[in-house]
Amino acid sequence: MPLPRVSVVIPCFNAQRYIGATLRSVLAQEGVSLEVVVVDDGSSDGSAQQVAQDFPQVKLLRVPNGGVARARNRGIEAATGDWIAFVDADDIWLPGKLQAQLDEQAAWADCRMSYTAWKVWFSDSPEPEADVLQELARTAGELKRWEGASGWIYPELLLDCEVWTSTVLVRRDVLQEIGGFNPDLRIGEDYDLWLRASRVTRIQRIARPYALYRQHPGNITRGAQTANYKGQVVQSALDRWGFAGPDGRAMDARAVQRMLAKTWSDFAAAQLMAGQRAAARTSIYEALRRQFNHLPGWKLLIRSLLPLTRRP
Repeated sequence: MPLPRVSVVIPCFNAQRYIGATLRSVLAQEGVSLEVVVVDDGSSDGSAQQVAQDFPQVKLLRVPNGGVARARNRGIEAATGDWIAFVDADDIWLPGKLQAQLDEQAAWADCRMSYTAWKVWFSDSPEPEADVLQELARTAGELKRWEGASGWIYPELLLDCEVWTSTVLVRRDVLQEIGGFNPDLRIGEDYDLWLRASRVTRIQRIARPYALYRQHPGNITRGAQTANYKGQVVQSALDRWGFAGPDGRAMDARAVQRMLAKTWSDFAAAQLMAGQRAAARTSIYEALRRQFNHLPGWKLLIRSLLPLTRRP
């Protein structure tokens, strides 16, 4: 039988230091017919030149800088596989990842998407350190340590983004059905897509770490947020579908409102730190509207009303 055709979409922006290691980890996957699509999102550091020179088997697309959502969508358009996988240009896959996901999805007739457990990896080294790999090998079989939301997970997603993009494998027809990443979201474009996917397919989690999620100073999520993206994404899902998933299970509404209140108070705190007092009060109102007894919101409101003190 022919091997499953998997297209791996990799958005790349100024990742010259890491992209080689990422590609080597992807090309080492076995048991599938691989197509690798790198979308260079207007890099200025030589990332595209390195991919073209060192990895001629990779399909390289060069586009003007437009953000990760547009880059991924462009890669999806160019992909030819029945399955689409994603990995960011500074993350690492471990051997057997794609095969484990295909095996898991084959066991469920209503499963068209899966993701795996992962390990957060604080490192600026392109390749994984030996001690990191040894620790993963030692703990990989500990199911309780790596388990998470699995199945029709819309209710669980209302509380948190349980899925990490660099571990996702999804059938192309799911993306054709629900659309791609929302380019209007600077952060949370992946969360928004997984919520939409959870309405049309079971999403299975492989409780074994098959990827390293690199954390370093250049990560986009470490920057200051200009909007409450998480709150907006979840509220949009609630407005559209409510608290219940397609299988009838529902998340406790009070728990979701507590979570939303926290997102708004956290955002308000950041706005106060930036001196945006009027904007912070608007965010505090959003927090208290969702949970009137949200204590952090009331504390922030008092702070926002106190007169500014001048530093000597």
